[in-house]
Amino acid sequence: MAKPHTLPAAPPLFNYGSMSRDRRRALFWSYFFLLVFAIFFLTPPIYMLITSLKTSAEISAGVSPWIIQSPTLANFAGLLADPKFIRFFWNSSIVSILVVSITMVVSVLAAFSLARMKFWGSASLATGVFLTYLVPDTLLFIPLFKMFAWVNETMGIQLINQWWVLVILYPTLTVPFCTWIMIGYFASIPKELDEAALIDGATWFQTLFQIFIPVAVPGIIAATIFAFTVSWAQFLYPLAFTTSADQLVLPVGIITTLIKGDVFNWGQIMAGALLGAAPPLIIYAFLMDYYIAGLTAGSTKG
Repeated sequence: MAKPHTLPAAPPLFNYGSMSRDRRRALFWSYFFLLVFAIFFLTPPIYMLITSLKTSAEISAGVSPWIIQSPTLANFAGLLADPKFIRFFWNSSIVSILVVSITMVVSVLAAFSLARMKFWGSASLATGVFLTYLVPDTLLFIPLFKMFAWVNETMGIQLINQWWVLVILYPTLTVPFCTWIMIGYFASIPKELDEAALIDGATWFQTLFQIFIPVAVPGIIAATIFAFTVSWAQFLYPLAFTTSADQLVLPVGIITTLIKGDVFNWGQIMAGALLGAAPPLIIYAFLMDYYIAGLTAGSTKG
């Protein structure tokens, strides 16, 4: 009796061995570049920490910069006991808090009106807001300085060499980007929410404060972190607009007081830089998830 004719077995659709090799290869290169990235970006702060734990004599001795022979906390203690450093830290704190408050009020209101209260030219205006952020501060500080000098000469209002002038200047950097982030986040919220609220008789302000702000908390936190980081770490504006020691903020104060002529107090400079980096680092450590979520929504919506 003849055997029934059978079709040849079909080849497997997937080569699992090949997939496994590709996965291992992808993981290898991922970890390799992650390691390179970590080494590249962690080397400067590690070097700063090592230098801040050295005495001036050890730094000047020219021994290996990665070896600490006699570790000391004198650089940190000297800064924390210096009234000037405390003043710089206080000025930076006040300026950052005020700038963040102003930025968030302006950005939330502007973003809500541009994203939800549709009117003629709102889309073009939203794009224009973001384009203003692309103008670097290196091009803005000269005309701003000329404007403030003109106000001082014609109206007698002293706007230069005052720490509070930074509260006026920094929003030119923070408001455009924070507004763009909030536009993307507000645009991602379903329109049915505000339409239902308006049908029920809610005003636009009630819709904003009772519906949109609670939903958009990740975006608000992301914008707040950005505004705080910019206002805390900004260097060019305070360098150009403030000169007196009691008016300086932390980034400029550290450089101007710890560098005297050609003498660099590297130990205290590195200690001051680490202490100055601590507040943003702590904020990022606790709110990183919200920051990433807010930036992701702001970059894909709107």
